[in-house]
Amino acid sequence: MDGRSSLSEAQRGLAVGLFERGLGPGAVARRLVVARDPVKMLYQRWRIWGRGALLTRLTKRSYSFEFKLAVVERFLAGEPITALAAEYELSSPQLVKAWVRVYRREGADGLRPKPKGRPRKAPRDPDAPVRPESELELLRREVERLRAENAYLGKVRALRDQERR
Repeated sequence: MDGRSSLSEAQRGLAVGLFERGLGPGAVARRLVVARDPVKMLYQRWRIWGRGALLTRLTKRSYSFEFKLAVVERFLAGEPITALAAEYELSSPQLVKAWVRVYRREGADGLRPKPKGRPRKAPRDPDAPVRPESELELLRREVERLRAENAYLGKVRALRDQERR
């Protein structure tokens, strides 16, 4: 089961028992005095997995571009989301909703795997000549630095004078 759920393990067990007795997510949420959204998500997983909805999924699966695209296209063709999640053995119908959202926003390329981590810096061309800075450029940078330093020290001095008063 998802560690991010606001339902405790005992509440999830009671909720599944009530689902099996025929109660819907709204009635179960009222009976357990908990928020409706986590119960509704548990109910969707229970409809797919039965009591297996209570099991913790230890591995995070990754899906290929073609797999995601096939699921999204079938959903957009009108197939029910829970039936697709059950057929493809997805952990939750929410996964299909997320893929559809990305597909609608970014198109099919949005479903492609993204590289992990920070993007690499563009490598510097080793053949490009290193242009040395001219003396004028060096002096301008030094003047700019000294002006900034002078302004900073002036503000510090003004704050010190203000504290003394």
